[in-house]
Parts: sequence; C-alpha cells; structure tokens
Amino acid sequence: MTRHYSKESLSEVAGGDQDFMAIVAKTFLEEIPPDLQAMEDAIDNDNKELAYQFAHKMKPNLEMFGIEVGKDITAIEAWTRTSKNKMTVSENLEKVVSSVKKVLVELKEDFNL
Repeated sequence: MTRHYSKESLSEVAGGDQDFMAIVAKTFLEEIPPDLQAMEDAIDNDNKELAYQFAHKMKPNLEMFGIEVGKDITAIEAWTRTSKNKMTVSENLEKVVSSVKKVLVELKEDFNL
C-alpha cells in the first residue's frame, strides 16, 4: 500500500535505527497536529504572521518525513507576505491538512502508536 510519507527518508535521518524512528514518529504525532490546527486557525483568521510561523515551523518535519507538500507550504509562506485573501491558499492548505492527516494515521499503524 502506498504511503503518504517516506519511511526510507525517515530511516535515513535515523541512521536505520528502528527505535529512534519510532521516537521521531511519536514526536511528530504529538507536535504536528496542534501546529497544523494553529496554522489552519491563523489562515482562517487572516493572521498572516502566525500562519507563517507555523508553516515555517512544520516545514522541516514535513520534509524529514518525505511528505510531498513542500510547494504548498512554500505557497502558504509566500501568501503571508501578500495582501491577497485567504482563498488564495485554500487549496494549498487543504492539501497540507489532508496529506498530514493521512500520514498521522499511517504512522500510528506503522509504529504501533
């Protein structure tokens, strides 16, 4: 079954250490959902500064897990420096939220968390 994250990418970061991979996955499961929600709320409230902070904060973790939303996170970051309304990034936000939620389920399954 196709995964929405790259176990190989995670393994590379962890040096192949399965226990460390599980710790990193657990940390991701703990830290990313509130950050994702905060970014959603910030965009919904048109709080561009806060939206940028959370998008930027999540970016390295999303990259480390090989989650294919880099362009969408970058688009959200770029939007925060414009006067465009939040509808401009609604598709990007939806892709990030959808992808990350799928990864959360997959990590729980793959690491028995």
